[in-house]
Amino acid sequence: MSLLQFTEKGIFCERANVYIDPWKPVDYAIITHAHADHSRWGNKFYLCHHLSKPIIQYRLGVDIHIESMEYLEVRTINGVEFSFYPAGHIIGSAQVRVAYKGEIWVASGDYKLEDDGFSTPFEPIKCNTFITECTFGLPVFKWQDQKDVFEDINSWWRKNKEEEKVTILTGYSLGKAQRLIQGVDPSIGKIFTHGAIEKTNEIVRMMGVGLNETTYVTPEINKKDYIGALVIAPPSALGTSWQKKFQPFEVGIASGWMKMRGPRRRRSVDRGFVLSDHADWEGLNTAIKATECERVIVTHGYTNIFSKWLNDQGIETQIEATEFEGELLDETDKSDTA
Repeated sequence: MSLLQFTEKGIFCERANVYIDPWKPVDYAIITHAHADHSRWGNKFYLCHHLSKPIIQYRLGVDIHIESMEYLEVRTINGVEFSFYPAGHIIGSAQVRVAYKGEIWVASGDYKLEDDGFSTPFEPIKCNTFITECTFGLPVFKWQDQKDVFEDINSWWRKNKEEEKVTILTGYSLGKAQRLIQGVDPSIGKIFTHGAIEKTNEIVRMMGVGLNETTYVTPEINKKDYIGALVIAPPSALGTSWQKKFQPFEVGIASGWMKMRGPRRRRSVDRGFVLSDHADWEGLNTAIKATECERVIVTHGYTNIFSKWLNDQGIETQIEATEFEGELLDETDKSDTA
């Protein structure tokens, strides 16, 4: 029997009676990170990294039964060892190492290899079986160094400031937004945030994590105060009455999908910046190679293409269906509530 199985409720370790990121309610859930598609309501018990705990409690309620542990700390359940390793995806994100009698599996959740200077950087784990996402599992997805991306964002912001426009930049409320706040040059002007993002910022700051100064957008703020400023908002704010109050403005999206022309054109934005919290094609392959695994299980993303590629490289690969979503562009940011 496999150490981990894919069931209708989620990734299941039968010996320990534990699920990893279940999408249906279970008794015991080990959570890789606080995004809504990986940490869902209704489980009796949650175990996560300590930086994910306050965010999950905010999203799901302070009365949930939740415990946390640090990276590399081990919890043994019926002989099975579970431990967290950094995934580099967002703050508090973790890969779950599952070990029993010499067999090691790793459920990576979502991850990226580039050190964003905010999340704990990804660490590869030697294992027998590696469960990986492939949100951007096509060769066309090759990320530019984030230093260059932020130089482009800063130049665009400066130009808009000179033209007395507001700069609106969108990114997920949890993860991408904080990366943007830390990556831009705050000397250019004031940084304002949508309420969903600022609530997450407050939790991050309460945990003692450094974050550049931001100001919550409220009705009391004078419209002229926004001129030349940067406003960071979730994707769901685009095209709403909330956005219209900042006119004149230019709008940009920070997403891995900006590598392709179609998504940017569909959203009718002024600028698209290729910045993702998921691994690109090279990152996926590098991560898999570093694990020295014998088998790979691919879940959400370009599963058919990526699994064929891995099989052609001589790596035993299989596809398993999950309810994880990867990086969305054309739908509501479900982390808005975090």
